Amino acid sequence: MIALTGVTGALGGLVAPALADLGPRLVVRDPSRAPDLGLPVHQASYGDAGAAEAALSEVDVLFMVSAAESADRRAEHRSFITAAARAGVRHVVYTSFSGADPAATFTLGRDHHDAEAAIVESGMAYTFLRDNFYLDVLPLFADEAGVIRGPAGAGRVAAVARADVADAAVAVLRDPGPHVDATYTLTGPEALSFTDVAERAGVVTGRRLAYVEESVPQAYASRRAAYPDAADWQLDAWVSTYTAIADGSCERVSEDVARLTGHRARTLEEALAPR
Repeated sequence: MIALTGVTGALGGLVAPALADLGPRLVVRDPSRAPDLGLPVHQASYGDAGAAEAALSEVDVLFMVSAAESADRRAEHRSFITAAARAGVRHVVYTSFSGADPAATFTLGRDHHDAEAAIVESGMAYTFLRDNFYLDVLPLFADEAGVIRGPAGAGRVAAVARADVADAAVAVLRDPGPHVDATYTLTGPEALSFTDVAERAGVVTGRRLAYVEESVPQAYASRRAAYPDAADWQLDAWVSTYTAIADGSCERVSEDVARLTGHRARTLEEALAPR
């Protein structure tokens, strides 16, 4: 029995229909939003340990999409992981981040490291899919004027198409055995600067885009002005997206997408192409 989380989101929404023939269980916070695939639906949130344990009863393999960004994210992850272990789950396939580390420049990469550590500590087998930033999301960083602003400098990011992450997850979930206790880094086929992203995404989308460098203080100030109620952790996450690219944390290109899926990783243009 496979259980899938995150199926109401962009990534899980690609994985669930691709595995529908296996009859996976869908674990969702809001059953009314579950995709209509004729599959069993169980309600549970990551922070509700009792509901999660019940939802994961008799599940062998769990696809755990990381929780939404929040101040309580680490506690939610750990609660759900503990519930999975108590329910008897044997193998967790977790969507992590390519820079997962307790001292990651990208602050949310620290959350992912904590989740990885909790899974290892639980004794369950694991497969960590360490995704880089999403290739198809980078152009959305642009403001209404089409300008991407941030302290990324000339740094490069080996961003990955979300569809490639979904394909990799499907490949692992269809045959989990060879991937026990494995960690994969999922990237695109090249490392791009934000100037590259702006120029090439602009061609595909027909929108004039540009990258404008900010200093770190300017980045904090501009985001605080735009989102005066944002918590400090959220500002840190937004700004460190750029500083992690600036310091080279996200530039390494991996061949793991091809190894897992059998096809090459999508380019920026392919990731943005209409479906």
